[in-house]
Amino acid sequence: MSETRLNRRFTLAARPQGTPTARDFHFETQPVPEPADGQVLLRTRYLSLDPYMRGMMDEAGPGYAPAVQLGQTMVGGTVSVVEASRHPRFSVGQLVLSNSGWQDYALSDGADLTPLGEMAQPSLALGGLGMPGFTAYVGLLDIGEPKPGETVVVAAATGAVGSVVGQLAKLKGARVVGIAGGADKCRHAVDVLGFDACLDHREPDLKSRLAAACPDGIDVYFENVGGEVLDAVLPLLNLHARVPVCGFIAHYNQPRGGEASVDKRTQLLGVILARRVRMQGFIILDHYATRFADFRRDMAQWIDEGRIVLIEDIVDGLEQAPDAFIGLLQGRNFGKLVVRVSD
Repeated sequence: MSETRLNRRFTLAARPQGTPTARDFHFETQPVPEPADGQVLLRTRYLSLDPYMRGMMDEAGPGYAPAVQLGQTMVGGTVSVVEASRHPRFSVGQLVLSNSGWQDYALSDGADLTPLGEMAQPSLALGGLGMPGFTAYVGLLDIGEPKPGETVVVAAATGAVGSVVGQLAKLKGARVVGIAGGADKCRHAVDVLGFDACLDHREPDLKSRLAAACPDGIDVYFENVGGEVLDAVLPLLNLHARVPVCGFIAHYNQPRGGEASVDKRTQLLGVILARRVRMQGFIILDHYATRFADFRRDMAQWIDEGRIVLIEDIVDGLEQAPDAFIGLLQGRNFGKLVVRVSD
């Protein structure tokens, strides 16, 4: 009798009260499912960990996607291999981009799968060649529209999105100032990624240091952090500055609502009005149909030419996913955070 194969997975055990803890995740095993007609069985190779997942752990969800329900497998993009197929378009051994979540195996009807073809580094489909890189591309080029000689500021400068934003801005001839957590990250942003300057937000007096680094003000601020970084940026925004907004990780673990932020909201609105700032939120899911092909073509060329450097922070083992995710929200990762689930 053959041994039953088991699928390991993490489900949402509790809704986090502030910063997630290990107790908010439940680890369990169950038999590997069998595909029905029209389905494929996927085995996860790489799992992407991203800040948006924190919002999906709340009961209300992030607003643009449904919340993860208690007892449901944690969501997440994956690079997977077709383990078994009863679907005419997919064959065993084929590598695909999928949404299998925090588990070893998943079933799919093929609707959400993207064939990857031959890739020397398949995990990049979750980072610089995937959703984070695409977020940087659309947010900076379509909304930020940097021009030669302008000043672009990006926080989380060595993260999956910020690192690409800064390099794209340099490609467009802009002066780039990054903000990151720690001296090592700041050195990397300047020495490897080619930023003109990078400031450690953990050091005191960020406002005056940012002002000194941006003597001509700020023309584009790529907003993915919020918090004290936004406070430092606001007074420096130039007339007709552009602010693409893809997230605000500094606030993800804070309770929503309340009156404490009224004064800061007033300040923000005053700056937007007086300086004619264009501040535009965007959800990258809206742009796949119109811009993803352009992105993949352009990014592949820039990588081949050595004009874009991609950083990966790879953690080994599905069991490490909760701790790695908590570390992501605390800024411990260096580059795109990916869990290697299987070889």
